[in-house]
Formats: sequence, C-alpha cells, structure tokens
Amino acid sequence: MSEMREFIAGMPKCELHVHIEGTLEPEMKFELARRNAMTLPYPDVAAMRAAYDFHDLPSFLKIYYEGMNVLRHEPDFYDLTYAYLTKAHAHNVRYVEMFFDPQPHTGRGVPFDVVIRGIRRAQMDAERLLDLKSQLIMCFLRDWSAEFAMTTLVQALPYREWIVGVGLDSDEKNNPPVKFKAVFERARSEGFLLTMHCDVDQQNSTEHIRQCLEDIGVNRIDHGVNVLDSNALIDEVARRQIALTICPVSNAFVTNGSKAKEIKRLLDLGIRATVHSDDPAYFRGYMNENFVCTQEEGGLSKADVVQLSRNAFESTWLPRATKDGYLSELDAYSAR
Repeated sequence: MSEMREFIAGMPKCELHVHIEGTLEPEMKFELARRNAMTLPYPDVAAMRAAYDFHDLPSFLKIYYEGMNVLRHEPDFYDLTYAYLTKAHAHNVRYVEMFFDPQPHTGRGVPFDVVIRGIRRAQMDAERLLDLKSQLIMCFLRDWSAEFAMTTLVQALPYREWIVGVGLDSDEKNNPPVKFKAVFERARSEGFLLTMHCDVDQQNSTEHIRQCLEDIGVNRIDHGVNVLDSNALIDEVARRQIALTICPVSNAFVTNGSKAKEIKRLLDLGIRATVHSDDPAYFRGYMNENFVCTQEEGGLSKADVVQLSRNAFESTWLPRATKDGYLSELDAYSAR
C-alpha cells in the first residue's frame, strides 16, 4: 500500500451521502431472499454482480429498486444497516448521516414502522458496540408524486427524534426541486434540516441547483458538481458555505468520469466539497475507495485530502462541540 493510500485508510472520516438501501451487497440479497422464501432473478452472486453494468442514472435505479424487494421485515433492515455501519467503522468512519427511502418499502406494503425500527436498532447497537454515531435523513422519491411525499412526511412525524433531516433523490428528469416545495416547507416547519440531490450532468442540472438555493433554501446539496457551470452558483454556494456531498466512484458509472478534477477545483475555490460513497454495494466503492479515487485522479495533496474530511465534519448536522471533537481527532491524526 502506498503512503498516501495508507494515510487515507487511517484518516478519521465522516459520511454524509450514503443510501442505506444502496449498501445491500449481493451476498446479503441472497441471504435475505432465502430468509423470506423469495427467488431472485440471478443464479448466483457472480451473475448478480455482472448485472451491475450501469451507464446512466435510470439504468442504475432500475436495479437499485429491484434489489430492495428482499427487505420485508424489521430484522432485514437491522441486518442491512448493521452490516453497513460495521463496514464504515472498518474504513475509520467516525460519524454517518445516512439516507433511507421509505416509499419503495411502504409502496409495496412494508409498514413505515418496520423500516425505521430495524434501522434504528442497528444504529443504537453500532453506537454502543463500535462507537460509531449515526443519524437518519429521510429521502423522498422525486419521480413519484409530491402528494405521496407529503403523506410520507406525516408518517415520519411520530419518529421525529430519530430523523435529523429530509432529502430528495431518484430520477431527476422532469422532476425539479420546486415540485416538492410545499413538502419541504412543511418539513422545515416541523424542524427537519433540508438537503436535495442535484445529480451530475443531468437535464437542467444548474437550474435545479438554483432552485435548491433560492426556492427551497436547502442546508446542503448532494452531488452538485454542476455549480461549476455557473459563476453565480459558485459565488452563492461559497457565500452560504453550502456543502456539496460528492460521490466520485458512482459518478464514473453514471456520467463521464469521477469528477475528481472538478473536486480539486471546488477545493481551490474555497467551496465545501466533501467525498462519500453513495450506493457502495452497486458502485464497488466505500469511503476509502472514494478518497483514493479522488486523490489519484484529481492529483490531490495530503492537505487537500484532509480538507475534504474537515469539510465533511464541518458540514454535519451536529452541535458545534461535537464537531470540534471530531475535528480535533482529525487534526491529531494529520499532525502525526
């Protein structure tokens, strides 16, 4: 292992952009299928992995949603979440804010309570056994109706203390942020923090980012590399210190490259670029792989790598004192 790769592996990290359903590894899919008496459309793990041949966002989403069908009962969601948190801990991730997508589950008859209680139990066990703290961000599917999103928000209110924020993901084509303006206004009034996906190189990417900033008033933007297409957006994101949660390995699957050089440019512009894993079971890259990809393809220095991690800890939805504790750990590590 090179010195830089070794440095990255040991560095304290924070993950702000990971979909818990996107950590469902093929081996676990087969295990859960057996548990739930289901038959998968693949003969074995190798055949399933071979089907992960994505070329754009819609081709990924088709297999992503298909894979969720094995998640039926509370222990399924527990096992999924605990397996991811164990993996994150092995990558020296110290804190996670992870997305979950309740609608694909409730839409096929799995109760909201079953989904969130399984996830929550795993979070509590990971904090107790691994010293890995995490919080949940509930995402709405933008290619479904705003009415269903509002219904889901209301379903979440009894679990308000378990959910720190809400987000928006899935297929962006013809599904702009303003479609969900009323839902996000209600979410803000209920005390949730706000983020939205603005995937890379999608239809109307820069307009979607503008809507997130001006019409919705988000606290973070997920992906968001296309701010570089507009000087006005660059200035506004920098002024507000809006974090961009970027996923280089997944970028290489759904667009023309990892955008590592763009991440370097964002850092040089003083924008809060951060690096995360997105859907690592499908894109074959957890946190360390994403940092290595960014460093090697973007030509980042050790100081740049540390800045990416610093940006992430600064951008967490945590109290200042808790952030400072993680940042002190990062500083001590980089000083060594």
